[in-house]
Amino acid sequence: MSREFDLIGRCFAPLAGPEGLGLLDDAALFSPTQGRDLVITKDVLTEGIHFLSDVDPVTLGWKALMVNLSDLAAKSASPRLYFVGLSAPKDTPDSWFEGFAEGLRAAQEAGGLTLAGGDSTGSTGPRTISITAIGECPAGAMIRRNGATVGDDIWVSGTLGDAALALGAMLKGGEPDAALRQRLEQPVARLELGTQLRGLATASADVSDGLIADAGHIAKASGVQMVVERTLLPVSEAALACLKENPGLDHCIWSGGDDYELVFTAPAFLREKILAAGTLAGVPVTRVGRVETGEGVVMVDQAGVPVQTGAGGYSHFGD
Repeated sequence: MSREFDLIGRCFAPLAGPEGLGLLDDAALFSPTQGRDLVITKDVLTEGIHFLSDVDPVTLGWKALMVNLSDLAAKSASPRLYFVGLSAPKDTPDSWFEGFAEGLRAAQEAGGLTLAGGDSTGSTGPRTISITAIGECPAGAMIRRNGATVGDDIWVSGTLGDAALALGAMLKGGEPDAALRQRLEQPVARLELGTQLRGLATASADVSDGLIADAGHIAKASGVQMVVERTLLPVSEAALACLKENPGLDHCIWSGGDDYELVFTAPAFLREKILAAGTLAGVPVTRVGRVETGEGVVMVDQAGVPVQTGAGGYSHFGD
């Protein structure tokens, strides 16, 4: 047996559900649940861009799947299956694959889905991970980006900037606060919140490239302007402590990315229900702005005066 198929059999086949057919066939086989839509998403992670070369493979496996589940959470979809594409140098040790699979297992158990297939290849370049996740939601219930309406509130889950502050410290050779580092390496998709927002939120996106950038996606799709109040943005105690020592890094809060929180809009009359949804999901939600006529995203201070945001968020191909 080749090393590739030995690794598949030992590391990845145990992660497969019935639809994956033991990873012994050419394709997976599954039937959509009657009365439900399939929601499909894909993310690609590349070494040196999305993760550092010395990252623990268990941690990487967890994050690689969770970033996909965050997309499903934003669409109010329940995870069902996923596929993994993996390219790694041929001299990558077995222990790396074993650790990566261990991280996938932990994430799939947390998300309630199973592996259905994938592909692997040896390479001479950096490690690259491609995951496609499939979820389901009641027919017609997916929360899209294009439903924000003038007068809606803008909400954000959790806290912002933790992961970006941790990454910045690590890139400079420092050791970030443990809580910040955990947010970078072990994000948790807001799946239950996404479910609770079904029928309440008018538009939603996950915050992967930074609040300004991802709110901008909603603004563009909906044909509206998103007005974000800087003083309302939720910031953790660990991030506040970091910013006290590094005040020039405050832009990480709104443009750092890697938060994997949800930014969403909802009618103002649903405020109590939105807060209740957060409580039921076990995650705080914060009202951070409003939807107005116009385009793009504007950040304002407490007096309503526009303020400079600097970089708008991460972009793979530049501006």
